[in-house]
Amino acid sequence: MAASSGQASYVAVVPPVLVALVTVMGTATAAGTEVVNSGGSQYARQQITFGAPAGGTIASSNALTYVNMPATTIVGVDEFDSAATPVRRWFGPLSTIKSVNAGDTFSVSIGSYSKSMS
Repeated sequence: MAASSGQASYVAVVPPVLVALVTVMGTATAAGTEVVNSGGSQYARQQITFGAPAGGTIASSNALTYVNMPATTIVGVDEFDSAATPVRRWFGPLSTIKSVNAGDTFSVSIGSYSKSMS
């Protein structure tokens, strides 16, 4: 908001944009607690792409699939760019908190990941 109103400089996004799953929500000034690989899990941030914005909302144009998850409870997401020091661009809670067991796959279908401004 500050950058869009001339109160701060805006740093361009370095693609691709990656979605991290968090077990504790972050704040406007600090990232959330990201899922940690444990017990042989292969959790990794997933790349996201978006369709054109409409009516103040933009939705994913690809599915997000996190395979071989550790046992955990996912409460939200942090979105990062791919800069040498990644910049957190967006964050937010899941509409429904989701618990997964070790080895599970966690998926978000096309169009189910969206963000909006009002």
